[in-house]
Amino acid sequence: MSKITDIFKHKEKTFSFELFPPKTEQGYQNLLVTIEKLCALKPDFISCTYGAGGGSRDKTFEISQHLQEKHNVPSLAHLTCVLNTKEEIKNILENIQSRGIQNILALRGDPPQDNPDWQPGPENFQYSSELCAFAREHFGDYFGIGVAGFPEGHLLCPNKDKDAQYLKTKIDAGADFVITQLFFNNDDYFSYAQRLRALGVTARIIPGILPITNYKGLVNFTKLCGATVSDEVKQIFEPIQDDKEATLQAGIQFAVRQSRVLLDGGAPGLHFYSLNKVSPVDRILAEIRK
Repeated sequence: MSKITDIFKHKEKTFSFELFPPKTEQGYQNLLVTIEKLCALKPDFISCTYGAGGGSRDKTFEISQHLQEKHNVPSLAHLTCVLNTKEEIKNILENIQSRGIQNILALRGDPPQDNPDWQPGPENFQYSSELCAFAREHFGDYFGIGVAGFPEGHLLCPNKDKDAQYLKTKIDAGADFVITQLFFNNDDYFSYAQRLRALGVTARIIPGILPITNYKGLVNFTKLCGATVSDEVKQIFEPIQDDKEATLQAGIQFAVRQSRVLLDGGAPGLHFYSLNKVSPVDRILAEIRK
């Protein structure tokens, strides 16, 4: 199975999806059907998240392994360091390796709701850059390592220049590529890329795209993750927020426009937050691949 960095060597632009592990067995069975349909769209890779504090980790790795063995699609397994000691992280990385998974998205992660005040101690990692360095130290070049980027600055670091420096630290520690948090103003992405290039970062910076299907839900979600709902998005979606079909159609049109501008501007592909659904990413991808 390919490392994502190997795919980059012969593909100028990649198209990929993100999934999350369902909480119920029925949800998991439903996801397997969705995965089959998403894989039929021929993505370059598919990532899989897990919950705060490492919740649902086993399902994450099961899904990642299933993607590769059943559908021959490279998987990108999320890995956070919150709550886990360095020794536990090493065991988790060995588990990932034993499954034939060669790509990880190295994240700091959020404390779980039942332990929101958790703080790292001497045996824990404080930053995802430390996780990158640890994986490189113990596993060499086995893993392709992705990290998260924040075009608008991280919620805990709104200073964009300082946030860019932190991203460079991750790359210097061994990360290979960047996948960004969702955003709706493409200028935020292009400015972010410029800041990183000015610091000497040459790694791919893949934009994360969230198709808008539920405007009220989007507004609530962005408050939690620190992304901005742009004035353009408000003007388009506020008047139709109670019309599900109109929102869906407008969401597809917006995502297609956003994606085309990004690709035309030099973005090295797109990573779609699918929310475990085939639609509308199938329709968006069909349009931008024309």
